[in-house]
Amino acid sequence: MRTGRTGTAAALAGALAFVAFTAPAAEASDTGITVTDMVVNNGKPIVVGISEEKFPSVSFRVTWPSGYTPTTIDAHPYLYHDTTAAAGADHGGIYMASVTTYDDSPTSGDCDGELYIDPRYTLDSNNDATSWKIAVAARLWDESDTKIKAEEYLTGFGSVQVKRAARATVNASPEPVAKGKAITVTGRATRADWVKHAYAGYGDKLAKLQFRKAGTSTYTTVKYVRAGSTGDLKTTVTASADGYWRWTFGETATTGGATAKGDYVDVV
Repeated sequence: MRTGRTGTAAALAGALAFVAFTAPAAEASDTGITVTDMVVNNGKPIVVGISEEKFPSVSFRVTWPSGYTPTTIDAHPYLYHDTTAAAGADHGGIYMASVTTYDDSPTSGDCDGELYIDPRYTLDSNNDATSWKIAVAARLWDESDTKIKAEEYLTGFGSVQVKRAARATVNASPEPVAKGKAITVTGRATRADWVKHAYAGYGDKLAKLQFRKAGTSTYTTVKYVRAGSTGDLKTTVTASADGYWRWTFGETATTGGATAKGDYVDVV
């Protein structure tokens, strides 16, 4: 395809990753291009923080009409939500960063590529933490690579969940502590805010307090605690043995899970 010749990959930078769509539009028509075996991010949700760029994997198989080659067709997967496939291809979607086509016949090949997400630009609302539909922008070009002969937006490939990344912190004190005395375990649950580009308190989140005895490898859940309105976590437990304390919570439809690194307390 035009973003990557047979057996090679071509990366496109940042917000211009879908620059091929800026070419003059042709009348919507059947291209004869078909796409099958679509897999995005290995079938897993895409969890995004506040600044780290993400490159979710994409794999699929493409078939094109006789007389065309991978350099005269486009088959670009992209993600969109709360709009039409055509509008999502033009603005507000998640687009390809690179693609490699391995043609194994004159009219078909397997493709591997990556989508591109920069949460500072790609995601501008926390409502973007939702189910995104998968579509493919298909085009046929003339041999000069300057004129679009036909284009269409292929749908029906399912969806992928995009989620806000979460974090958990922990602090257990005092340390050391006498056996039988109280340990206060605090911490905070936060998640990415794509509007403020910061981690904000994950209020009312139900978290598990877990303990791992020194010399063992398994954490055991001690109790459940619901975070306050700003994500703060706090509880007390009785000191019984040396070991590590941590907060952990699972993912939801809109937010990933998080587990704090264990905080060691010496019991004397």
